[in-house]
Amino acid sequence: MPNQDSTPHRRTAAAPNCAPDGSPGCTLRPTPSSASEQGDEKLPTAPQLPEPTQCLENDTPRRRALEARVLHKIAEAEGYGFTVDEQRMLNTFFDMAQEFDSQRDLLTICVLLPMIYFDQDVRVYLRTGQRTWKLARCLHIPAQLPAFEPPTRAAVRGCNFYAPIKARKDTSELMGFPLEHGVLGWIEIAGGAALSSARQLFFEKFAGRIGSQMHNRMARSKNREHLAFIQNLVADIGHNVIVPNMTFKLFFNRLRGSISALERLLVDAPDDAPQQFLSELDKVQAHLRAQYEEISRHYEQTSLFLETLLRRRHFEEGRYVLEKRLVNLRKQVVEPQVERFRPRLCDRGISIDLSMGGLPDKPVQLMADLGLIAQVYANLFSNAVKYTRAVETTDGHGKKFMAYGWNIIPDAFGPEHPGVKLNVFTTGPTVPENERNALFHPGFRASTTGNEHGTGHGLAFVRQVVDLHGGHVGYEAAPLGNNFFIILPIEPDGD
Repeated sequence: MPNQDSTPHRRTAAAPNCAPDGSPGCTLRPTPSSASEQGDEKLPTAPQLPEPTQCLENDTPRRRALEARVLHKIAEAEGYGFTVDEQRMLNTFFDMAQEFDSQRDLLTICVLLPMIYFDQDVRVYLRTGQRTWKLARCLHIPAQLPAFEPPTRAAVRGCNFYAPIKARKDTSELMGFPLEHGVLGWIEIAGGAALSSARQLFFEKFAGRIGSQMHNRMARSKNREHLAFIQNLVADIGHNVIVPNMTFKLFFNRLRGSISALERLLVDAPDDAPQQFLSELDKVQAHLRAQYEEISRHYEQTSLFLETLLRRRHFEEGRYVLEKRLVNLRKQVVEPQVERFRPRLCDRGISIDLSMGGLPDKPVQLMADLGLIAQVYANLFSNAVKYTRAVETTDGHGKKFMAYGWNIIPDAFGPEHPGVKLNVFTTGPTVPENERNALFHPGFRASTTGNEHGTGHGLAFVRQVVDLHGGHVGYEAAPLGNNFFIILPIEPDGD
């Protein structure tokens, strides 16, 4: 047992400033320096508190289950009775498996360690297809390869001992074919039939560790393939989607030119032209103009979403990357989405009621990613189309409507850190209280959604984008329905 005073410098450095258990109540003071004496050194910031569910004290069932599993594994390991050299070999195998990345090196380690530690000749066989195998690694090629169905459990065949390399449940997905009995391969211990049952058990457990490491390497390799595919996909999207989509602008310009020519015909029509003909021509022109404007709006929003969601940096960094700029909330985000969804709302008999207020005259400008915030509103309005239901008002009349608006919250993110709360309200039955905390979780759909088609992804996307902007999402039950809201910070550059 080492002397407790053998490292006095550590205890001396921590004792004046910290409680013995390092509890949150202690205060850590920075080491004095010339910079701090001059007042130039910034004090370290305290870490954010975790969510309650991240602390084991608030997840007792999970903690007890894992503790029981740990105790079981300890008892199981003690029951194996591995020798010191066997333990050392397993530790060496684990360390070297982390050090060498390739599958080829892993297989080399698998046959070298038994030879170095126990002078034991081991061969590794791996499945290459549903019914085919190969000798993947060995120190010496045997005179004759085994010609029997590989065992699904440890077994003696002739003079040798065989232990299966078990796969994980999802390994077959990485391999691309079913793994019968979950066996990825097996190890052959030459002359293993003469080994003690304890040593055979050791090699059986060794084979299990090989399977785990093999799975990890195949998963990493598959991930690298996926990343390479995504990188190529990004280039293909730019070449085959984004650029061709821009050519639609040319088609729209030509269509607008034709509509303008038709308008000129109406203006320049001779006085003796038949009135009925002119009236019909005017209707055609008005219809074309309305269709053009609607198609043009959809094109502009679709282009914005394509260019935003398929942004190259998202794929390169493996996450959404914000490209913030000054955004006029009303003109650039809300009104385009209102006009885009207005026909669909009308088709379902949903009116837009702005009598509740919430549309301030003063423009609100934010530093935000225009495409992603516009997609947030698109998801909220899409839900309004699907889930708005008629309700009975206080005067006894049925009403089916949505409303939207926003208001400034001066200290939404702390003193002198304002935010804007953006609301989308819809009439209908409120979400049950026990379901509200899960509304913004991926894949969740409330019981009030009925038979409407949906994936439960829309609100999860909303939360993801708002979190990236440093904001909050939320839900409020109201007397006539449901209010979904987001709160975004108003940054100094956006004032």
